[in-house]
Amino acid sequence: MPSKTATPRVLHCHSTFAAGGKELRAVRLMNAFGKSLEHTVVSGEPDELGARAHLDRSVVVHFASDFPKLTGFPSPGRLLTIAKELQKYDLILTYNWGAMDVVMAHMAFSFVYDLPPLIHHEDGFNEDEISELKPRRNWYRGMALDSAHAVVVPSQVLEEIALKHWKCSPSRLARIANGIDTKRFAKRPDPGALRVLKRPGEKWVGTLAGLRPVKQLPRLVEAFADLDDHWHLVIVGEGPEKERIRAEADRLQISHRVHLPGAIADPAKVVGLFDIFALSSDSEQFPLSVVEAMAAGLPIAAPNVGDVKAILAQVNRPYVAQTNSAAALGGLLFELADDAGKRKEIGQANREKAQAEFDEAQMIEAYRTLYFGSLKGT
Repeated sequence: MPSKTATPRVLHCHSTFAAGGKELRAVRLMNAFGKSLEHTVVSGEPDELGARAHLDRSVVVHFASDFPKLTGFPSPGRLLTIAKELQKYDLILTYNWGAMDVVMAHMAFSFVYDLPPLIHHEDGFNEDEISELKPRRNWYRGMALDSAHAVVVPSQVLEEIALKHWKCSPSRLARIANGIDTKRFAKRPDPGALRVLKRPGEKWVGTLAGLRPVKQLPRLVEAFADLDDHWHLVIVGEGPEKERIRAEADRLQISHRVHLPGAIADPAKVVGLFDIFALSSDSEQFPLSVVEAMAAGLPIAAPNVGDVKAILAQVNRPYVAQTNSAAALGGLLFELADDAGKRKEIGQANREKAQAEFDEAQMIEAYRTLYFGSLKGT
């Protein structure tokens, strides 16, 4: 074990360190904790390190290139190799299914090597578990998580799954809502931040998302199609679904009103340009993009996935579709587009709720208590 008098060393095991929700949350926490911790990041996809650009220069972060592969057949020899590497750290942080073999290695060899505490974070599921959880994975998760110091989830839905399917002890389960800097999203947006300009008289339905199949963005294009011509759809993000989105816009003959300006490093500069924020995903748990839109004072139209309905202000909840269909989502968009007064009322209520319940200061303090409390127990 490392010396307890030195700066504590924390290992982060991610399936990818691309600039997604869980990765950017991890970065915000590293930045908030500053020099009080030293971090090592393992990415299961070594070339996917987009979140690295958001780290403060003052934070000590190493990127491991020689750590054992995070995935593969969980043979005793492979798990032993992983467990030996864990001895170098004071706290192990694992994220989602892609790091579950690290959790299993910790469980299998924690007493042999007196391994440091491990905290597992579960934020949602891959496309192959959207409709139904895999029984074998549930069994594996339940066994591996048995030695975890804590399991962290952001949503009520995931909390219920962890208790029911993974048999997590309530005393080791922590639900910590994702948080953002709500003041930054409440500021005036930058009209020149995107590669598309909002012309006088235009209204925008907007979303921020990785352009991946689970986000169902062609469905959003279909849902948007019947809005009046002065409404435009702006999809901010990058990913493999870009051509499918464009093809759907072409099919519906609305390509002149559908814009894909690419990803943006600072969403706070652009979310406030939207008039309605739309979500179309098949699977979400606690989407930060929704909270960002709330903080910017926007109404939300979305399917009823994860904790989305519970996150929103009460007045916005009727605009959550009960089914993942373009027609249902389109109906909600039409209602909001047709009523500027309702959009303003909902947006104000969402902003107030985001500021009261989802500011990142609360999230950071909850993680600080958990992480540093775990370190004290080593």
